[in-house]
Amino acid sequence: MKQDAKAARPRNQADRLRLVTGRHNQRLKELRLAFRRAELTPQGECAIEGVKLIEEALRSGQHLQSVFFSESARPLAEKLLPQINARTETVVLPNALFNSIVPSEAPQGVAALLKLPVFSPEQLLDRSNNGPLVVAAGLQDPGNLGTILRSAEAFGAAGIFLTEGTVSPYNAKVLRGSAGSIFRLPLVRIPSAELVPLLRARGVRLLATSSHQGTPLPQVSWTLPLAIFIGNEGAGLPHEIMHQMDETIVIPQTAKVESLNAGVAASIVLYEIAREIHFTEN
Repeated sequence: MKQDAKAARPRNQADRLRLVTGRHNQRLKELRLAFRRAELTPQGECAIEGVKLIEEALRSGQHLQSVFFSESARPLAEKLLPQINARTETVVLPNALFNSIVPSEAPQGVAALLKLPVFSPEQLLDRSNNGPLVVAAGLQDPGNLGTILRSAEAFGAAGIFLTEGTVSPYNAKVLRGSAGSIFRLPLVRIPSAELVPLLRARGVRLLATSSHQGTPLPQVSWTLPLAIFIGNEGAGLPHEIMHQMDETIVIPQTAKVESLNAGVAASIVLYEIAREIHFTEN
């Protein structure tokens, strides 16, 4: 007879923790490599760390494959273990070993490997009538991408495309900056040469942001479907992509300021779209 989840749990949550002291443990190697490369493991797992991100992943319904605690974080483990699936591998590591693996300068004593949902370009395009698509085209600052992910979810974006030259969404700073939005917002990495024709075929309007000239933000029509292209922090969008845009938009600002931070600019644009499309409907 199949036991329910509650009955399957150990009486003492600490009994679930398996002590690992060897640096050559396979799961530790995968965790270390994922953090070092800021990419998925060969098994398609993402590495995250910190209490807030772990809690956001759990709140978002993500299944953690493995959770790692430092020895000094056993009290934290006691708090989090009841929220973690009983089938999830949970291990405890010596403090020095844990701290040598995670990228944070002030580790909080918990990290995890998890598999994020995988989306196809078509799945994002199918959502394009529900909100704007965001295209990060060559963004290199992880803080900017994290901010854009957070704002995209907050203001009802349909999803985000990441083209060549854009920082990895699995970078630790991107993950922290997203404040959990990466667990809930669909994203797809795709070359711009493939993406633009797909957007055109679906009748999606292509809009680019500019710090100097274009249609002032209050005068832009936000009729869906549309895609907002956010270019590199210094160089902007590549010329070959800029020439394919339907419209360039500019955020009015004082002449003393040369340009806005890419994350801030994207957030303002996304708010303006939400104000017209979503907020006015409520």
